[in-house]
Parts: sequence; C-alpha cells; structure tokens
Amino acid sequence: MQKLVIRGEKRLSGEMTVQGAKNSALPLLAGCVLCSGEVTLKNCPSLSDVFASCRILNCLGCKSRYHDHCVTVNASALSECAVPEDLMREMRSSIVFLGALLGRAGECELSFPGGCELGPRPIDMHLGALAQMGVQINEEFGVLCCRCPHGLHGAKISLSFPSVGATENIMLAAALAKGDTVIYNAAREPEITDLGDFLCSCGARISGHGTSTVAISGVSSLHGCEYEVMPDRIAAATYMSAAALTGGELDLKNARACDMQAVIPVFEQMGCQVFTYENRIFINCKRPLKAVRTVRTMPYPGFPTDAQAVVMAALTRARGTSVIVENIFCSRYRHVDELVRMGADIKTEGKVAVVEGVKRLYGARVRAADLRGGAALVLAGLAAQGETEVENVCYIDRGYENIEKCLRDAGASIVRVTE
Repeated sequence: MQKLVIRGEKRLSGEMTVQGAKNSALPLLAGCVLCSGEVTLKNCPSLSDVFASCRILNCLGCKSRYHDHCVTVNASALSECAVPEDLMREMRSSIVFLGALLGRAGECELSFPGGCELGPRPIDMHLGALAQMGVQINEEFGVLCCRCPHGLHGAKISLSFPSVGATENIMLAAALAKGDTVIYNAAREPEITDLGDFLCSCGARISGHGTSTVAISGVSSLHGCEYEVMPDRIAAATYMSAAALTGGELDLKNARACDMQAVIPVFEQMGCQVFTYENRIFINCKRPLKAVRTVRTMPYPGFPTDAQAVVMAALTRARGTSVIVENIFCSRYRHVDELVRMGADIKTEGKVAVVEGVKRLYGARVRAADLRGGAALVLAGLAAQGETEVENVCYIDRGYENIEKCLRDAGASIVRVTE
C-alpha cells in the first residue's frame, strides 16, 4: 500500500505541463478496436486506467504497447469478444468497449464495470440505444451477452440525458454500422469532440460531434492513424485549485482555456487572476480567497462534476459561505468527512454542500474514497498546518500522472511512501 505524505503551508510557484486527458484517452483506446491498421496515440497519460485499457486490448487479441506517453495499438488480429470480469471491474470507462466490439465483431460479452463508487450510473441508455441499432441483449449472473444477428444498422436515437458514456458507445458502434445514425441530446463534452475527431482521422464519417446532434454515416472499414490526445481539463482545474489554496501562481502549459469556460470564472470569483492563452493558462492567487455564491455541476458546457471536489477544497479556505449543488452523481461528497477531519467547515444535505471558509486547515491522516475526492485531500494537505497523510493513492493514480512530482516541482513538500 502507498500513501502520500505532505508537509503543508508551502506556496506553489512555477510551470507545469498538463497531462493528456484521461477521459479522452480511454474511449480513444477502445476506438482502436474498430481499426484494421496500426493506431498511434500521442500525449497519452501514464495512468493505471490507461494501462488497464491496454490490458483489455491485449486480452482481445490486439497488440498494444506504451512508451513515453505514446500508445501503439494494432487490432488487425482481434480474436476475442469477451472482456474478462477482473479487467471490467478496474474502471467504469471499460463499458466503452461494448460499442467498439459490437461495431467491429458484431458481438460482445462483458460484466458490469467497476471503478469509483459515485452512486448508481446505470447503463440503460447505452443498452437501449444499441437495441435500436439491432443489438440483442441478454443478461445473466451479472454478465451482458450482446449479439447482432443481422448486423448493426443506423437509427435515430434520442437520449433522455446527455450521457457522455452513452454518446461514446453509440458513436463507436455506429462508425461501422450500415446506414445513418443520428444522436439527439448528445453529450457535448470536449472529450466527445476528441473522440469524433479521432474516428474521422481513421476514416469515419461523423459530423456535429461537440453539439447536441451528432450524425454518423457508417463506413465499411476504418484505417489506422496517428493522433494526439487532448489536454486534461480536470487536471488543469486541479492544479489551479492547488495554486489558489497555497496563495501561489502557476503557469499551466498544454492547457486549453476554451474547454474550461465554466471553471475559470469560479476562480476569478474567488479573487484569483487568470490569464488565458491559446494553449496555456496562468493563474495568480496572492490575495485571500473569497467565497463564491453557488457552484452547480451540470453537463457540458456547465461546471464539470469531476472538478467539484478539487474546487471545494479551495473553497474551504475562502472567506464567507459558498454553496455547491451536485446535479450529476448522488454520492460525490465522500471526501467531505475527510476534509472536515482536517478542519474544514462543510455541511451536506442531499445534493447540496455548504462550505464555510476557515482560517486554517490542519494536517491529518485521511483516506481517498474516489479519484477526484482523493485529489481534493492532497490539495487540502498542501495548505494545511503540519503533516497530512493521504491513503488509498491507487484512486488518485487512476487520473493523475505523477501528481507528487508535478506538485513537488512547483515547490510542494510531498513524497510517496510505500507501507
């Protein structure tokens, strides 16, 4: 077991290069299943979830290798259509292999996905949409057996909620389906745009990705390509929160402000100075932080649920009362009790959290319960008096590449310890 040991009250300053986006890299890796040639994904982050995706690809008969932020995948020898249960349980995003395998092989067998426990995240929309495209679905003992006896065909699909996962699965399945598919009320996240751009680079015919209506015209085959994964907007928000909490200033390279238009104003309301450039964000937080009235998580272009915990960590030190409303997941306040152990004043009821800023946080031994909540505890430790130990680092490693090195290079006192 590993933990992060942090000595707080050190101001962060310097440059950071933001990693490639976890939430984009995983569906792109699944999309490699559709391609008959070799795919090279650049700027791919070194994360446990990425390595889990590569293990899934290898189990399916593909050849994948990771080296120096570059993944090379050759799926021409795909020989299996079943994803082992132990690999499915490692991460939620493994469900995107459903659409990819159905698109390539016309069949798929997998168990329900694992990952962070953020409350129910049903895949009913995924399955309902795929059924419209000709997929027959049988569930037995927690295993989904999906078949397309007459092949996948296009359909007009209206989503009841702009689900990112459902939109990705439909796009992957539809790329090689017969005919045209239209997704109404599609997710609009930048990661959806990245997936669409990647598939088009492989020869797919997709338009409207990044808008609420996505149109896909099926093609007979996809070829390989070389593609660069977009920057991670949630990692950028995390390091902006680190600067805010420590009264520091950071120059974030490989950060796209256009993907963070709901996040940046929150930091400006806290009193931070934020300067944006084409692929760079500079944040200066030398003034005492101020509370923000209300932060509501919403589907893109609203405030992202993945940034809620790390922004809450910054608000624990902001003067006044801030309110956070979590509209996406019902169990996304699991970090609150641990922040309270560190001296934060936070009260939650249902989907609402009320954060009363405190003058000081104190080091404590805390435990990550999920990816973003774990990152929030690390940020709180950066500002806390004394020493903080963050356990369950495996959650944090799912989404942050060498988080301790990134922070240490900017002046933090943080080390990884193996118990």
